[in-house]
Amino acid sequence: MRRHQAWTWNVLAICGLLVPMLTVLAGPVRATAQDATPAGTATSVACPPDAAGAPEGGVVRIGVILPLSGTAATVGNDERAALQLAVDLVNQDRADVPLPLAAGAGLPNLGSAQVELVFSDSQGQAEVGQSEATRLIEDENVVALLGAYNSAVTRTASAAAERAGIPFLNAESSSPDLTEQGYYWFFRTSPHDGTFSEGIYDFIESLNANQGADLQSVSLLYEDTDFGVNSAAALTAEAGERGMAVAGEVRHATGAASLTSEVQALQVQGADVVIPSSYTTDAILTIQTARQLGYLPTMIVAQNAGYADPAFVEAVGADAEGIATRSAFSPDIFKVKPVAGQVNDLYRAVAGKDLYDVPARGFTGMLVLLDAINRACSIEPEAIHQALVDTNLGDADTIMPWTGVTFDENQQNELGLGIIVQVQDGQYRTVFPPEFAVAEPIFPLAPWDQRSAP
Repeated sequence: MRRHQAWTWNVLAICGLLVPMLTVLAGPVRATAQDATPAGTATSVACPPDAAGAPEGGVVRIGVILPLSGTAATVGNDERAALQLAVDLVNQDRADVPLPLAAGAGLPNLGSAQVELVFSDSQGQAEVGQSEATRLIEDENVVALLGAYNSAVTRTASAAAERAGIPFLNAESSSPDLTEQGYYWFFRTSPHDGTFSEGIYDFIESLNANQGADLQSVSLLYEDTDFGVNSAAALTAEAGERGMAVAGEVRHATGAASLTSEVQALQVQGADVVIPSSYTTDAILTIQTARQLGYLPTMIVAQNAGYADPAFVEAVGADAEGIATRSAFSPDIFKVKPVAGQVNDLYRAVAGKDLYDVPARGFTGMLVLLDAINRACSIEPEAIHQALVDTNLGDADTIMPWTGVTFDENQQNELGLGIIVQVQDGQYRTVFPPEFAVAEPIFPLAPWDQRSAP
């Protein structure tokens, strides 16, 4: 079975459908998901007598690298709030929230140690991320790093962690090759753009099959750092596998002052679907420019990033209507995972908005890291590494539409998956796969002059 065919089956498992059949039909990967640790037992381990135990001062310090300024600042600060919320759930006794480590205050296997986050601003710049990773390790005495959203920053920051021998957990960067570098200390909980690209083309094929869309060609618009370049490579490879024509590629500078020539190039290519891979400010400028030039493809299906940021919808208003994007999370999950709704209520109280894709992935990654540190019974790097390798969380242990978290031989979570959301009436609504959809996809995009604010 091809990977993109399995994409939908994982969602069925999350929704609780076909559970009796999964034992028979699922195969090895499905068995891994079903064998994952039930919620509430993920942290129940007996520490060996020689375990290092509680850290000096009773505090575990974790370094976090995020773009708190620059082109992705809104996403970075939203994720910061989610990471702090995850730590607050661990530090406080929140037995009412059925997630690992929420019951009881602190890390129980480390003498109820409290967790402290040390935040660092990468500014979305790879060289800054690298120097900040080194600073956090050498000057702030952190026991692990988490970050860094921008794939280019994650690449350099994780290289610094690799040299220093410090665990690095990535929760949101999607360049596929980040987990293919042979790094010992690097782990990723989020799906990557290979998996996400399969979902994008699954969605396009479903529009052809179910709505007679006749979408036969795509154009790729992407920013010029690791994220955009690797996204375009994954999308091109998947298009070739499926026989989908790639009309052309248009590369743009991150944080561009103008995207006029790039949008004009897309207009000349005339593809049915544009698949952009751009951060927030560039996503906003792309749509504003497309409207000014009167350019509109039949469909836009984005590779997340800026197109999944609520700030994008706020900035372009009705012009966002009908734009779809791959995602790993949607508020629609609240309907099938009540704990996600609980966490969202807490997040809204501190952030003033609902959880969305990147903050939800960050929240999940932080809990996975803290669960591993607790099971390690130590803040020693090697013990944390082994605990991460041994991670075996089930679907009830996260707020995500995943079957859990376990790491493969590349230390990539093999149980994560993606969904497709579409802006409808100013909100991101899940439209694919059908087993998880709460709304029918809108097709085609409405002409610019027929749009009005929701």
